[in-house]
Amino acid sequence: MKNNLSVLCFGLLLVAACKQKEPVDIIVTNAKVYTVDAGFGMAQAFAIRDGRFVDVGSTAHIEDRYSAREIIDANSKTIVPGLIDAHCHFYGLGLNRQQIDLEGTGSFEEVLERVQAFGKNKGSKFIYGRGWDQNNWETKEFPDKTALDRLFPDTPVILQRIDGHAWLVNQKLLDMAGITAGTPVENGEIVVRNGKLTGILIDRAVELVNAVFPDPERNRQIRALTDAQQICFSYGLTTVNDAGLSRDVIELIDSLQRMKKLDIRIYAMVGNHKKDIIYFLSRGVQKSDKLHVRSVKVFADGALGSGGAVLKEPYSDRPGHYGTMVTPVDEIGKLARRIAASDYQMNTHAIGDSANAVVLKAYARVLKGKKDRRWKIEHAQVVSPEDIGFFRQGIIPSVQPTHATSDMYWVKDRLGEKRSREAYAYKNLLDEAGVIALGTDFPVEQVNPFLTFYAAVARKDTEGYPEGGFQPENALSREEALKGMTIWAAYSNFEDEEKGSIEPGKLADFVILDRDIMEVPEEGLPGTEVEGTFLGGEKVY
Repeated sequence: MKNNLSVLCFGLLLVAACKQKEPVDIIVTNAKVYTVDAGFGMAQAFAIRDGRFVDVGSTAHIEDRYSAREIIDANSKTIVPGLIDAHCHFYGLGLNRQQIDLEGTGSFEEVLERVQAFGKNKGSKFIYGRGWDQNNWETKEFPDKTALDRLFPDTPVILQRIDGHAWLVNQKLLDMAGITAGTPVENGEIVVRNGKLTGILIDRAVELVNAVFPDPERNRQIRALTDAQQICFSYGLTTVNDAGLSRDVIELIDSLQRMKKLDIRIYAMVGNHKKDIIYFLSRGVQKSDKLHVRSVKVFADGALGSGGAVLKEPYSDRPGHYGTMVTPVDEIGKLARRIAASDYQMNTHAIGDSANAVVLKAYARVLKGKKDRRWKIEHAQVVSPEDIGFFRQGIIPSVQPTHATSDMYWVKDRLGEKRSREAYAYKNLLDEAGVIALGTDFPVEQVNPFLTFYAAVARKDTEGYPEGGFQPENALSREEALKGMTIWAAYSNFEDEEKGSIEPGKLADFVILDRDIMEVPEEGLPGTEVEGTFLGGEKVY
C-alpha cells in the first residue's frame, strides 16, 4: 500500500511538471493572423519574449503551453506583420509639417493665398512650402515668380513641386544665389521665357539655391523625426526606407535611437554626395537593432510630372523634349562599379524608359557573377518591353502603386497611348523579378499604406475611378500586395530573416486592423484603420 501511494504521488508530481507553462512576456489570442510565412499561413495566436515571436499557432496551443504577464485578446480582429514602406522620405515628411502645405491646391492663386497667410503670420526670414502640382490646375503650365516678387520682394521664397524635382523661387533668392538667365547648369534646367527668369528650377538646378538656404537647426531636425514617427506608427508602419539621407541626419537618427528617443526602424539610403559615400563605403555596412545603413540612393533622371524623366522618344506633349539625366550616364556606370566593389546596395531612381535602360544595363554589367546583391530600381515607372527582362537578374523593382492612380489623369498626354501601356506595369515587373517592394514615396503621396494596398489591387483612386481599374492587367493580388509591404520589402533590405512575417525568432512587429484587408470588398480598403501598432512586442500606437 505504501509503495502504491508513493507511485501515485510521483505520478501526480510528474503530471504537474508536464503541465508547467513556459513563461513569456506577451500572449496574443483569438486573432485572425496572416503570418505571411512561406506558405502564407493563418494562425490565431502567438507568444512573445524579449521582443521576438516565440511560437505561433492556435489559441488553444498557445494558452496551453505558455503563461504571460500580459495577455491580449484580439477579439477576432485581423493581425498582419508590421508594415514596411519600401520607399519614402521619412525625415522630409517631418520637415514638411513645419512648412507651408501646398498639396491639393487647385490653382496657383490658391498657392499664393496659402503663402501669403504663412508669411503674414510667421514673419519668417525664409519662406518654404511644398506640394503644388500644375497638373491639377486648369492651366497645366509651370507658374512663374512675378506674383512672388511683388508679394515678397525682400524675403527669399522656395515652393517645391510635389515631387521635389521642380522648385519655384522668387527673385530675392535668385539674387542671393547669383543666378541669371545665362547661368550654366548641368543635369537640370533654369527655365527662361522670352529671355527672362521664370523662377522655375528643375532637378540639379535647385542645388544652386539650396546652397544659400539655411540648414534646419538641430531642435527642428529632432522634432521632424519624432513627428514623422508618430504619423507612421498611426498607420501601422514599423519600418521605413528613407530614400536619401545625409551623414548628419543618419548620425542624428542613430543617436536618438540609442537614447531611446526615436523607436521606428529605419533602412537608410545614403544620399549621392561624394563625401558621404566615401565615409559610409569605407566603414562598411552599419546595423543596429533599429538602424540599417547599407545602400546608396542615386538619381538617374527627374520626374514625369515635371518633365524631367528621360525618355527614348520625345514627350508626346512637348515635341523635341526628352527629359534630363540628373546623373550623367558615365557617372552612373562609375558609381555602379564602385558600389559593386563594396557590400552596399545601389538603389537608383529611374522613371523614364531611357533612364531605366541605362541603369538596368549598368547594373547587369557590374553585377555579372555576383550573387544576392538585391540592387533596386526605385520607381521603375516606364520600362520598355525590351528592357524588362533585366529584372530576372536579381534586380528588384521598388514601386509606389499610388503613383499610378495619381498620374493616370495625365500620363497619356505625356507618353502617348503606346508608352502609357508600358507604364506602372507592376504585375509584369513582379513576374520578371519574382519579388516587388511597395512604398508610397511620401510626402509626394500620402503616408497611408492602405492606399498603397488599394491602388495595387484595385488600380483606382479613392473615388473608385476608373471603373474596372487603370490598366487592370497590371494589378497585384491581395496576397502579392501584402507581401510587397512586408516580407518582400524586408527581403529587399536584407532583413527577411528578422522581420516581414510573423514567425518564431523574428522581431515581434505587428499591427491590429479594424477589418480584414484580405477579404473586405475593395471599396472598403482605403478606410482601413489601425487599432494597434506593436514594435518588438511593445505597443507604440
